[in-house]
Amino acid sequence: MSDPSDRTPAADVAAGTAAAGPAPAASAARRTASLSNPFALGFLLTLGGLAALVLGLAVASLSTILIYIAFALFAALGLDPVVRWLEKHNVPRAWGMLIVFLGFAVVVVGMLWLVIPAVASQIKQFFDNLPSLIADFQKSDVYAWLTSTFSDQIGTLLTDAQDFITNPSNLASIGGGVLQVGVSIATAISGVIIVLVLTLYFLASLSTIKTSFVRLTPARTRTKVASLTNEITDSIGSYLMGMVILAFFNSVFAFILHVVLGLPFPALMAVIAFCITIIPLVGTVIFWVLATTLALFTSPVAALVFGIAYLVYMQIEAYVLTPRVMNRAISVPGALVVIGALVGGTLLGLLGALIAIPVTASILLIIKQVLVPRQDAKI
Repeated sequence: MSDPSDRTPAADVAAGTAAAGPAPAASAARRTASLSNPFALGFLLTLGGLAALVLGLAVASLSTILIYIAFALFAALGLDPVVRWLEKHNVPRAWGMLIVFLGFAVVVVGMLWLVIPAVASQIKQFFDNLPSLIADFQKSDVYAWLTSTFSDQIGTLLTDAQDFITNPSNLASIGGGVLQVGVSIATAISGVIIVLVLTLYFLASLSTIKTSFVRLTPARTRTKVASLTNEITDSIGSYLMGMVILAFFNSVFAFILHVVLGLPFPALMAVIAFCITIIPLVGTVIFWVLATTLALFTSPVAALVFGIAYLVYMQIEAYVLTPRVMNRAISVPGALVVIGALVGGTLLGLLGALIAIPVTASILLIIKQVLVPRQDAKI
């Protein structure tokens, strides 16, 4: 009997090849069996496609609920810095959360109580004064220049627009009918209630959610993940609270300008300013163009003054207010801000535009603290 030590390396290689031989052979056999039974292969592929289709339809059906959850989560992150500030001043978290949430609810209800009647009356006044506004605009120098440049097409467009806006049937058709408008209003109210309730739950269990998320990661990385999670949530909360504060400043300034210059619908324009300027980066520019254009229908001089004054305010906001309000938020390069806002707005509308910058900042933070150190450690 031969000694195993007498085996040559070539024999060892041959033995290893023989031992490893059955596995590739089995794989080849399975592939051959699959190809020889195309019915079973097609059946499996069809089941996979159907499962993916059902999953996609389920996500599409749940899109509204997912949007509610996202709004509530970001609202909770925005209110959490105030709760933690109260905790630092010896207020228990439960009481601090109750104070912040009730204060937030009182502010929202108070604003709606003050704004909705004024907005409703001003919308009615707008439709009542629309013919006179158009008549005054037709007497202005701007209209004369437009007419001389574009012939009589401007007058025809104004007349058609007036007839379309003042016709109730057209407005009803835009909204899908009176019943559809009522259903939309009821859906919006129920959605607001759902978001408020979810915000309260998320705000109460935010620390538990973060702890549970950290425990899903390996034990050796939990310290780093916990630090990174806290930094991301803190920056998102500071950013969202800052956006609300800046939008509030915009609405107050727009209201004051409309009152001082005698422009119509100051309350309505203040609400529009708040809703538009809460969109990062492009919101103030959009409102500046929109409000200045609407002011042209009242007075070109007032529109010019409004445009200049609001442009000056935009510079003050960019170089004075924003750095002070956003001092705790993560800085994001301007190009990425524009790209993120465009991508988010295209995919998810207003929600996408709101969360685009926090998501972009979070990705940058993860890249800086996770990916870059790993690459630096490689030799």
